Amino acid sequence: MNQNGKLGFWVLTSLVVGNMVGSGIFMLPRSLSEAASPAGVLGAWLFTGLGVLMLALVFGNLAIRKPHLSGGPQIYAKELFKKGSKASNLSGFMSSWGYWVGTFAGNVAIITTFAGYLSTFFPILTSQAELLKIGTFSLKVGNALTFVVCTILLWGTHFIILRGLDSAGKLNFLATATKVIGFFLFIVVGIFAFSKTNILPFVAPRVDEAGQSFGLFGQINHAAVATLWAFCGVESAMIFASRAKKTIDVKRATIVGVLITLAIYVGISVLVMGMLSQDTLIASEKPLIDAIETVLGPIGGKFLAAVGLISLIGSTIGWVLLAGEIPYQAAKQGLFLKAFEKTNSKGLPIFGLNVSNGLAQLFIFSTISSSISAAFDFVIYIATLSFLVPYFISSVFQLKLVLTGDTYSKMMKDRWIDGIVATLATAYSIWVIIAGTSDLKTFTFGMVLLGSGIVFYKHILAEPKAKQASKIIA
Repeated sequence: MNQNGKLGFWVLTSLVVGNMVGSGIFMLPRSLSEAASPAGVLGAWLFTGLGVLMLALVFGNLAIRKPHLSGGPQIYAKELFKKGSKASNLSGFMSSWGYWVGTFAGNVAIITTFAGYLSTFFPILTSQAELLKIGTFSLKVGNALTFVVCTILLWGTHFIILRGLDSAGKLNFLATATKVIGFFLFIVVGIFAFSKTNILPFVAPRVDEAGQSFGLFGQINHAAVATLWAFCGVESAMIFASRAKKTIDVKRATIVGVLITLAIYVGISVLVMGMLSQDTLIASEKPLIDAIETVLGPIGGKFLAAVGLISLIGSTIGWVLLAGEIPYQAAKQGLFLKAFEKTNSKGLPIFGLNVSNGLAQLFIFSTISSSISAAFDFVIYIATLSFLVPYFISSVFQLKLVLTGDTYSKMMKDRWIDGIVATLATAYSIWVIIAGTSDLKTFTFGMVLLGSGIVFYKHILAEPKAKQASKIIA
C-alpha cells in the first residue's frame, strides 16, 4: 500500500485469498462429506474451481473496461437497461441489496467458525450445561458464551477498521500470509498421514433428509452451492478497484488469488478425507483440528487452531470491510440511501459499517439456539444464494459488451475470447442457481430476504424528489 492509502497488488491478492480462505476451509470438509462421496467432493471442487476462474476473468475484464463502475458485481445490474429508467434503478438496487445481505450474513459464518475453533483452547464454549430455561427454550452455557465471543470479534474488528484502511489492510495481509503458510504445512503433514481406506468407497450413493438416494452427478450438483461459498469473495479486489494503485492489479490479484485458493482447497479437502473416516468427518465440529490431532496429537491441534484463529480474524477484517464498502459504492451510484455515503476522517464508510455490523449482530443470535455447524450451514446457503444473482449479472453484462463491441477495438480476437469466457461464466452461474434453489426452504427464505429490500426502495426513489423540492423552495 502506498503513502496515499492506495491498495497494491499483494494487498489486493491478500484480500481475495483472505476473504475466500475463511470459514469454508475449516467447516466445509464436514458439510461436503455429508453431501457427497469422496469422488463427488473432488468433482465439486474441480467443477466449481473452473467456474469461479471464469467468473474471476469476467471480474478482471470488467474492472479494466469499466473502471468507473466500481463497488462490486451488483453494480452492473443497472447497466443492463436504459440509463435512468425504472428497470435500471430497480435492478441495480435489488442486486445491490441482495449482495449486501449476503456479505454481512456471510461474515457471520466466519465469526461463528472462529468461536468453534476457539473451543480448542476453551472447551467450555461447547458446554451443554443449562444456563437458563424460559418455557420450552433452554439456553446452554456454550451457546451463551459463543454468542459473547462472536459479538466481541464483530465489534472489535469494527473499531480496528475505523482506525484506517492502511492498518486494516496490513493486518489482513499478515493474517493471510500466516494462514497460507499454515495450510501448506498442514498439506505436508496430511500427505504422510493419508490413508486410502478412509476414502473408500470412493464412489457411493448419498441419501438426503427425505430419504432419496442420489448418485455421483447428483452429489456434485448437491455440493455445488457449498463449494461456491468457499470462493465467495473472489470479487474482493474488484470491489476495491477505485482504491487500487493500478487497475490492472485488480485482474491479476483476482486470478492469482483464485489459483492459490483452489490449490489450498483441493489439497486440504482431499487430505482431510484421507485422515478421518467418513463417519468421523461428518460428525466433526472442527474437522481440520480433529484430522491433525490423529497425527500430531493435541499439540498439533492447538497449533492449527491458533493458525485458524489468526486466519479467521483476517477474514473477518476483509468481510467487514466489504460489508461497509458495498452500500457505500451503491449509494455513490444512486442505488442506496445517500446516508451510506457518509465517511469518517479516514475516508471509511462509517454509516455503512455501523448498519452492516448491526444487522450482522442479528444473525449472530442464531448461535444461541443451534450448534456452530448448524448455524454455519444455514448462513452459507443464504449468503451464497445472495451472491449468485450478482455473479450471473456480471457475466451477462460482459456478454453485452462483447455483443455490442462497447470498449472493444476492431480486433476480434479479444472479443471472441471474452465472449467464450462470459458464456461459460453465465452457464455456470445458471447451473448453480438451479442447484441452490432446489431446496424450497432455503429458496423461500432467500427470496424473503431479497424481497425485503422493496420496503427501502421507495425511500431511495423519494430522495431525488426531496432534493428537487428543496431547490424549488430555495
